[in-house]
Amino acid sequence: GMKPFICTECNKSFTHKSSLTIHQRIHTGMKPFICTECNKSFTHKISLTIHQRIHTGMKPFICTECNKSFTHKISLTIHQRIHTGMKPFICTECNKSFTHKSSLTIHQRIHTGMKPFICTECNKSFTHKISLTIHQRIHTGMKPFICTECNKSFSQKGNLTTHQRIHTGMKPFICTECNKSFREKGNLTIHQRIHTGVKPFICSECNKSFCQKTSLTMHQRIHTGVKPFICSECNKSFTHKTSLTIHQRIHTGMKPFICTECNKSFSRKGHLTTHQRIHTGMKPFICTECNKSFSQKEYLTNHQRIHTGVKLFICTECNKSFSQKISLTRHQRSHTGVKPFICTECNKSFNRKGNLTKHQRIHTGVKPFICTECNRRFSQKVHFTEHQRIHTGVKPFICTECNKSFNRKGNLTKHQRIHTGMKPFICTECNKSFREKG
Repeated sequence: GMKPFICTECNKSFTHKSSLTIHQRIHTGMKPFICTECNKSFTHKISLTIHQRIHTGMKPFICTECNKSFTHKISLTIHQRIHTGMKPFICTECNKSFTHKSSLTIHQRIHTGMKPFICTECNKSFTHKISLTIHQRIHTGMKPFICTECNKSFSQKGNLTTHQRIHTGMKPFICTECNKSFREKGNLTIHQRIHTGVKPFICSECNKSFCQKTSLTMHQRIHTGVKPFICSECNKSFTHKTSLTIHQRIHTGMKPFICTECNKSFSRKGHLTTHQRIHTGMKPFICTECNKSFSQKEYLTNHQRIHTGVKLFICTECNKSFSQKISLTRHQRSHTGVKPFICTECNKSFNRKGNLTKHQRIHTGVKPFICTECNRRFSQKVHFTEHQRIHTGVKPFICTECNKSFNRKGNLTKHQRIHTGMKPFICTECNKSFREKG
């Protein structure tokens, strides 16, 4: 429709003259509507009407759900979102939604890095005004919130409230997944990430993510090389305070973690926890591929490389790669000739502990593998497995030439010489060759 009324300042046009008159007050600064209580002036009559409710106490906008009343219609609209669950303000970066536009604005500072509130003492900047107010108490030393039980004072009301729960024993924040309760909401939030798997704190160097900000801070020291915790005995420095505490037990000899089953003591809680699984038989680390379970996370990690095919450990002599460090160590003995496992009976040495264990059964006569069919005993598992095929009839070794099957690999190897013509056993007297040694 026609808009015949045009502002001479900015050329904006209006349908009604009254609308133009109101608009022109932006340019003139006129505020003709004055509050008789406090002399505050307003551009629009409606703005004065709304303002006067501060003085009269009028709250004409009532929630039909809970009867709570409000001075402004917009306040009622925002409040009703509690009941409807509406969150119309959506972050374009991460799709998180909010009931209030102001909450979205504050949230977006996470993405933009904006910190508009600056401390005049130290120039530290903050995302929220309240954060600046609280921070400034560091400079003023103000601690206005005092505990009535022990007179301890706090700079923040929230810290006092949290502290008072020590006296009351209250843990009001309950996990809906496992019912564990917490004194602080922040601790519940961190705990819930165990269930959700959320890791919101991301390292800008390597993109590794963490559940807690403190964990990210500690991790970043890997990249920066900062080791702020120094041992007073030997000047060794550490990235984490806990690492220093644990290290100092080398000097003090302290082993504060004691097994209630066997009284064995440990310098680290983690070592005690791992040890206790010997007694409980617990194997909490389960492979998602094959459901095999392990007592230690390290064992699971090593095992999973069977499925992924990852081989991190490479021999510098021949470039052969291995999924486990222990496998590389064993392999390297083929180059070095080292045989560190020595039989105490006959001094024969072996490059693997398992081979020594098998060998020692010659001296001890131990035959731990018993056939359930005929009670025959064996000192080695491989001989036991071969024997069982007599009872089961299984012949897993198949000739690719003629499909004949065998219960032992050695028998297949002998048979294949019929097809290949190989005669590897040669008489030293007349040089005649044979397929079999016997």
